[in-house]
Amino acid sequence: PYTLDDTNVARLCDQTRKLATALDVKGLMNVQFAVKGDDIFVLEANPRASRTVPFVAKAVGRPFARIAAKVMAGAALDSFNLGEGPIKGPRVAVKEAVFPFARFPGVDPLLGPEMRSTGEVMGLDRSFDAAYLKSQIAAGMKLPTQGVCFLSVRNSDKTAIMEPARGMLALGFTLIATRGTAEWLSANGIPVKPVNKVMEGRPHIVDLMSDGGVQLIFNTTEGAQSLLDSASIRQMATALGIPYYTTISGARAVTQAINALKTRPLEAGALQTYS
Repeated sequence: PYTLDDTNVARLCDQTRKLATALDVKGLMNVQFAVKGDDIFVLEANPRASRTVPFVAKAVGRPFARIAAKVMAGAALDSFNLGEGPIKGPRVAVKEAVFPFARFPGVDPLLGPEMRSTGEVMGLDRSFDAAYLKSQIAAGMKLPTQGVCFLSVRNSDKTAIMEPARGMLALGFTLIATRGTAEWLSANGIPVKPVNKVMEGRPHIVDLMSDGGVQLIFNTTEGAQSLLDSASIRQMATALGIPYYTTISGARAVTQAINALKTRPLEAGALQTYS
């Protein structure tokens, strides 16, 4: 669920090449694409560097900033033997954004279209689960290895959340969920205990969080009211440092990361280790 298929990768490479040629770019160009199904959307294309450049350079082991500077000074691009397409190899690089919400008590840590991150970190390893785990640790997120996982997901995510829910059970976690999510999971044979939303009266999920009864949260929302209802959960999670994931892909990834944390030692290595 984290990788584009080869066809779309080839299309992105082709479109990037055409954009760079049309803009007569020499050096670096920052392009942001959005992909939905088979549709590709260009969000922006800027003839400049970005903070993604050093990330990609480290991820694939190529000094792109140095090469770009030489190209801008007159060197021929084909003299650097960069090859075609993505670099293949036994390495996975995960980029995680670092947000400043913990410094502003009471602020709802809700993401929007504008950039709010104050930095980025990289997790690098030979497998996705270990690389993702490293990215979370580097971003200051302490993942639990036991305890209670709270789930509350929108209707369209109820089928998809079953995989991470079963994964958390297999890792020894206890599951609790809001009533609708709990009913769905129970009906599909997944043991879970229901808990009140804040609007349903006390004791509710925020009470449980403040008492130390929640160690991990999977929460997806849909619509203005749902976002408003879950604001206090997000604020409490930020205040207490409880890992909080708002997408199904995030829930899947952190489940794999916790499994890696519990089943094998985490290794640190230099960039050259994974070349």
